[in-house]
Formats: sequence, C-alpha cells, structure tokens
Amino acid sequence: MVAAWARERRDRPLGHVSRCRIVTLAASGAALLALTALGLVSQWHDKLDDFLVVAGLQGVIYLAAVSAAWNGSSSRRIMLVIGAVAALARVAIMFAPPYLSSDIYRYVWDGRVEAAGINPYAYAPSDPRLEPLRDSDIFPQIGSPYAPTIYPPVAEAIFLAVTRVSESVTTMKAAMVACEIAVFVLLVRLLAVEGLPTARVIVYAWHPLPLWEFAGSGHIDAALIAFCVAALWAARRGRDGHTGLFLAGAALTKLYPIILLPALYRRWGWKMPAAFAAAVGVAYLPFISVGSRVLGFLPGYAAQEGFDANGAGFYLLGLLRHLPPLAALNAGVYAIGALTTLAVLGAALVFAHATPRLPFGAAAVLATAFIVLVSPHYPWYFAWLIVFACFVRSFALLWLTNACLLLYLIPGYVFVQSDYRFAIETIIYGPFAALALVDIWYHRRHATRSSQPCLSA
Repeated sequence: MVAAWARERRDRPLGHVSRCRIVTLAASGAALLALTALGLVSQWHDKLDDFLVVAGLQGVIYLAAVSAAWNGSSSRRIMLVIGAVAALARVAIMFAPPYLSSDIYRYVWDGRVEAAGINPYAYAPSDPRLEPLRDSDIFPQIGSPYAPTIYPPVAEAIFLAVTRVSESVTTMKAAMVACEIAVFVLLVRLLAVEGLPTARVIVYAWHPLPLWEFAGSGHIDAALIAFCVAALWAARRGRDGHTGLFLAGAALTKLYPIILLPALYRRWGWKMPAAFAAAVGVAYLPFISVGSRVLGFLPGYAAQEGFDANGAGFYLLGLLRHLPPLAALNAGVYAIGALTTLAVLGAALVFAHATPRLPFGAAAVLATAFIVLVSPHYPWYFAWLIVFACFVRSFALLWLTNACLLLYLIPGYVFVQSDYRFAIETIIYGPFAALALVDIWYHRRHATRSSQPCLSA
C-alpha cells in the first residue's frame, strides 16, 4: 500500500511544491554560476584568498540546493536544471588556465613520453635523454621535474590516449569533464535502481570541489571516480567479474581505491578478486622492463609528503602527539594501527553481508576511514567521497568535502609539523568528527524506526 502511494505520488503532474522546488534550484544554480565567474576573476588576478571566499559561498548555496533536491520528486525539468548548471559551470572553467595545481602538465608530458616509445617510469623529465621532447609550454610547468612519474598504468594509458588528440591542458581537462559526464549518467541510473530521487545527483554535479579540481585543474581523479561508480554499478547488479575489472581500473589510476575491495566483495566469491588481480598484472606488463622502478617516484613522494618514519603528514598522529602520554608515539606504530583499523573494518563488512547488493554504505565507511586516517594534503583526494554522499545522508561528508579546500591556505604545501598546519586541519576534521556523531545518531534512529511494526489503516 505504501509502495503504491509512493508510485502514485511520483507519477502526479508537476504541482505547486515541485514548481517551488524548481524555482529554488534555478535560483541556486544561477547564484552558483555567478560565483563561478567571480572565482575565475579571482584566479585571473591571482587572489587565492578571494577565491577561497567565493568557493565557501558556493558551498553554502550548494548545501541549500542539496537540501531542496534531496527528498523531492525528480521531474524532467529538475534534472534539466541540474544538468544545465553543472555543464555551464564546467565549460566556463575548462577553458581557463589551470590555477590551483600544475599536475596536469605532468599528465601531458607523460603522454608525450609514452608516444615517443619511452617508459615513463624510466626517466625523470629533467633527464638529458628526454631533452628532445621538451618545449616552452609544457615542460617548464612540470612540478618535480627531477622525479619520474608516480601515476599507475591506467592513468598513463589515459594520458597517452588524450594527448594523441592534442597535447594541450584544455584537451586533458575536457577528457576529465567527459569522465564526469559518465559519473553523472551512472549515478542517475544507480539512484533510479535504488528507488531514490534521481535529483540527488546534484550532490555530485553541483559540488564546488570537482568543479574546480576537475574542470579547473584537470585532475585524473575524475577518471578514478568514474571507475569507482562503474564498479558500484556492477556490484549492485551482481556482476563480480566486471566489478573486479572496474575497481582495478580505479586502483590503476591511483592506488587508494583498493580500499573498496571488502565493500564490493561477495563472500566466498572468486571472480571479483581474480578479475582484479588479472587486470593489475596485465596493466603493469608493458612497463615491467624497469623492474622495481615500476612504481616510479611513488615511495619518494610518500616520504616527501610526510608519510614516512617521521609521520608529520598524518593529522591524527599529530593530534595524538599533543597528548602528553603519546608525545613520542612512533609513526610506524600509528601506521600499523591504521592498517589494522582498516583491516578490521573490511573484515566486519565482508562477514556482515554475504553479497554486495547494497555496497554504498560499506564503501562510504571504508573510503571515509581511509581518508581520515591518512589525511591527504590536497583537496582533490577528497572528491571521491562525494559519490557516496549521493546515497547515504551524511552531514559529515558534505562538510569534509567542502572544507578540504582550506588546505590551500597552507603555504607552499610543505607538510612539516607546524602549529599553523595543525590548526587548519583541525578546522577541517574537528567539525567533521562532530557531524559524524550526528550522522551515526541519525542512522541509528532511522533504523530503529524502520524496524518497528507498521499499523495499516
């Protein structure tokens, strides 16, 4: 009876409430587009503080739009407004020069190196053997030219494919926006399959973080997110082999999505892990000629970011060290504790559910735990969490994925222990912890209500 009433309500003609919702979303979308223009002006004049103020205002309007769309009907007009605003904002930013990060120049360089038949893990851009490939547009903008690439094989394949179209940052950014289009379509399909309002795609589509990091800076994480959503789609449909392949695609773009394996694993199944392992092995074969150097600069990069014996890059470790009994806590001990925590969480999720029919909550828990324990230093690493917020109501995730832009306030991205860095990260993670408790209370209360017997009239 309740299901029939819900279907009837969804099928009703567009009414007054829906018109109000469209007006609210249209006004929010117009404000977001206006602020996007202001953000571009701030970038043009190289005023980072002004840009962050604009991004903060975008976050406030974004939250209002999410609130309006979360539980409402998903008419064609609403979806058109959501898609149009997301597209217009991205097109405007896509043609602007990269501002927040120079990583995209490395992407173009790696594609050029591969096209020349050279293993990108073998030589750093500054190596004299690569001098014939240097130019005045891409090479001078490369960060850490003394280091070989850190990107896994699927990322390198994407760099090669895109640069065969054009060796330009605009083309690379367009490729990342194309990945976002795939994310949009898959999210709408998944929301529909789950019986949730498809308008919840606004949680991703209008979020300021992917807007500036993917359309603006062209980070490869957009492809990672597309692979992750495809893996969620395959897991939801019980296609274990495809799940393993898509998850491998995500992990071979950047390594950290491997943390989702327990969330997508079907207990006692073999197809998913087998497909994952096979894909990883095949992807690395073309580059195996460099032997142990196939990880490129990744170990050096981890040390550079403070994820070494000193442990200066871990926020939670720094927080624990502020407690007198733990002032001398070893980074190795912290790393073992973090890995143990993730392993216990993963095992609990595997044995709590025999199949990954509803993988969204489990994936959200593992991904969020990983991000908090590692505390990445760059905002784009937080962007994949937005996907899970489309399915799981979480004030904590919405805060974390918006507040992480404050990381740009840390000058020079030099991650050593400092009171200033610790204060900025506390502003990010402190409210997140409080809101996470609110989320837990909300979901427990909702589960308790759902488990109570209903009286039919």
